This record gives sequence, structure tokens and C-alpha cells, in this order.
Amino acid sequence: MYLLGYDIGSSSVKAALIEVETGKCVASHFAPDTEAPIKALKPGWAEQDPTSWWDYVKECTADIITKTRINTADIKAIGISYQMHGLVAIDSKLSPLRDAIIWCDSRGVPYGEKAFHDIGTEKCLSHLLNSPGNFTAAKLRWLKENEPQIFDRIHKVMLPGDYIAFRMTGEISTNTEGLSEYMLWDFSTDSVATFIMDYFGIPSSILPDIKPTFSDQGHLTRQAADELGLSHGIPVTYRAGDQPNNALSLNVFEPGEIASTAGTSGVVYGINNNTAYDPKSRVNNFAHVNHKASDPRIGVMTCINGTGILNSWIKRNIVDSGTTYEDMNIMASKAPVGAGGISVLPFGNGAERILCNRQIHSSFHGIGFNTNTRSHLLRAAQEGIVFSFMYGIEIMKEIGLDISKIHAGNANMFLSPIFRDTLASVSGATIELFDTDGAIGAARGAGIGAGIYRDHKEAFASLNRIKTIAPAADRIPYLEAYALWKDRLANELYTH
Repeated sequence: MYLLGYDIGSSSVKAALIEVETGKCVASHFAPDTEAPIKALKPGWAEQDPTSWWDYVKECTADIITKTRINTADIKAIGISYQMHGLVAIDSKLSPLRDAIIWCDSRGVPYGEKAFHDIGTEKCLSHLLNSPGNFTAAKLRWLKENEPQIFDRIHKVMLPGDYIAFRMTGEISTNTEGLSEYMLWDFSTDSVATFIMDYFGIPSSILPDIKPTFSDQGHLTRQAADELGLSHGIPVTYRAGDQPNNALSLNVFEPGEIASTAGTSGVVYGINNNTAYDPKSRVNNFAHVNHKASDPRIGVMTCINGTGILNSWIKRNIVDSGTTYEDMNIMASKAPVGAGGISVLPFGNGAERILCNRQIHSSFHGIGFNTNTRSHLLRAAQEGIVFSFMYGIEIMKEIGLDISKIHAGNANMFLSPIFRDTLASVSGATIELFDTDGAIGAARGAGIGAGIYRDHKEAFASLNRIKTIAPAADRIPYLEAYALWKDRLANELYTH
């Protein structure tokens, strides 16, 4: 038996096929070969054609079937992970009315900020656990105000994963986790946040049906099965946004467990067992995949926009052409902890939530022309990224998260020994690296949703841990470098 998982990203779509008994990934594929296009019709806008995601799903599926030559009737369930906070609007003929407004589009910001002010911070935070922010509901309000001729034709709205599930099954649904991404889930009443709906002027009729995250969410139609080259009737049994799904992929389900990623942006995502929130709304809170009102599981997330993008900027502008990231890590290792007094604030990729949505840009501090070298700069950049993670972790600790272990995939910045060692040593947490990804996680989630696995413990029994990184025996140099970094950040915030 097999399980099929899809990860619908903004850069690419990835599919993975895993064998139920062993948990082994037997084939995977991503599409397109180059980064998927994002349309930016105006500064701060970001859109994609949702039908292109379906085309990439078909390409990935075809490649996997060709590689494995399995009997597709042996695929017992499908799981879907997807880029969060996107907005797909379809008409009564079930066709998209416009391109999807995706997660990195910022046009909803002023609408979310105004709602936060008008409704009141206490009500928003106590009910939504967040400010309305730049999430899907605020983007939908932008659509109502700026493209009313389209808004008036909306039959249903969907998140990106909802749209792919709809293309597979013909059914239009979402889940509690998805509605919390919209900022449309009221945790105090365990229901749709009607006060936000009313404020933004969103009719309840356009919301999808609500189904459990792990459940039968429809079956492949004959048309979808023919397009995908799969067997008719395979159930879709799991769906979640990419960050909750990444946590699931790393077997992070219970309070105190932490998942982290460090690609272009970086995320620390921890599980809380209560609905505590940050009064300044510097971190995000979403219903985790196993959340229940009677037994809360809240995903507390800090996102740093300027993560791997800083490292790639260094690669393009500081080191010689042809230098690899591995070469950069070797060069950086020649500098001591603390990078000879240099601190880098990695905030050059837009406004940062942990800084109360302020945009202070990136800056380099403490460079000595007679003492520092390129190695110091390279190390300082990686340390600066880690310190921004730690700044977010401290906020998470303020609302009750106990962080002693961090789970991460063996990819991106976590391939760097300096990055890993610095994060473990400044946080005091042990880091465990695993061989997994979002598509594999979605496939395992499908196994839970279909009842093939009894629970997540059985589903992740075969998860392969690659490496464990413990904090340094002497953490003082790391903590001193972080304290200096925080002082310089405070000064920068004061001057902005």
C-alpha cells in the first residue's frame, strides 16, 4: 500500500509517494524545474494563477507513476500541504475569478491594521489570538473594496490547498486550521469569527464547509483521476498549511515541541496547550493539526523574513563568483564565536512581525577595518539570523512555551554547522535533524486521516533522525554575542 502527498508551494509543487509499511519515500518529484512565476502588478503585490498549481500537480504525479510503475489502485489516500494565507475566489461555474492573492502579498496590511484598531486589540487577541494582520480575511476585504465587480460574483473562497482538494474531489471544504489562517476562527467560541466577517462585510455563504483536518474530505472524481493518471475514488484525508504541516512532518504534535525551517525566510513553530497570546501580537497563533477546543494545540509561530535571503545576498555580493555555500561555511568557521565584534541585523526583506511590523532594513555593526575579514562578515551574517530566531523564541517563552528541543529538516540553513551550533548554544535547546519534507509529511498525514495509521506515533515510527546537535559546553561566548546583538537592535529600533 502507498500514500501520496503534495506540497503546494509558491516556488514549486512537490509530490511524494511513501510505502505504508516501511514509511519509506519511494519516489518524489517537483515542478516546475525553475521557480514558479509570481506576478507583481504593483509594489507589494504577489499573485499566481491557481490553475498553474494544478498543472504542476499533474506533472509531479505523472513523473512518480512513470518512475515507480505501481498499480495506482494501491494508493490508499492523499494528503495536501499548501502555502498559507492565499486567496482563491471562484464563481458559480467553479472557475477562478482572478489570479490568487498569495501569502507574500501585502495589500491587506492597512485593512488588517484598521480592523485591529476599530474592533479593539483586546477583543481581537482574546478571540483570534492574533491581530487581523495581512491574512486572508484582510485580503478579501481589499477585494471587496477595490474589485467589487469580482467580489459580487464570488461563489466560494478557498485557500490554495482547498482549491487543489476541490480540483481532486469536486467538494469545496476547509478546516479549523485553515480558518485560523484566514483570521476567521474564534477560539473563545470554537466557531467562525462572525464579528470579523461582519466588520469586513464578508457573507457567510462564500465560506467553504468545515471538515476535520484528518478525515474523509472527498474522493478523486473520474475527471481528476484521468487527468492525474490515478485510480478513481482515492480519498483525500488530510490537509494543512505548510508550517503546521512542516511541524507534523517533524513529528511535532505536543506542548513544548518545536519545529523550525530556515529557507528564504525562517520559522520557529512551537505547540502550546492553551490559548495564551502575545499582547503586542509579535508572533502568530494558529490551530495546529491536532487542535481541539477541549484539548487545545495552538501552533505559535515566529517568522523571520530575512533568513536564507541574507545568506544568498552575501553569496552574490561579498564572496567571489563560483563560491558555494559549503565554501562560505568553511570561510565563516575561521572566525571565532561573536565574529570579532560584528553584529548583523538581518531585517532587509520587509517588515518583521517580531518588530511589531516595523521595517528597519538590514545593517552591519562593529566592523573594524584593521581587525575584521570576510570570514568575520560571513559568520556574523549567520549568527545574526540565529539571533533573530532567538529574539522570537524569547517572545514565545513569554507566553508559556518551554523550548528544550528543536526538530528540523536537514536542509537549507540547517546544513550549516555554524548555524546549527549557534542556535543550539544560544537557545540551550538540543537540535534534532530529520530526513523528511512537506510532501512526505502530507502523505503520512493522509495515512492518519484514512485510519491506516492508528495515530501519529505509528505514522512517524520510521522517521529517520540524521543528527543531534547539543548546546556547546561553554555557552557564554554565544550569549555575550547575542546580548551585544540585542543592544544594537534596540539602538536601531530607537532611531527608526
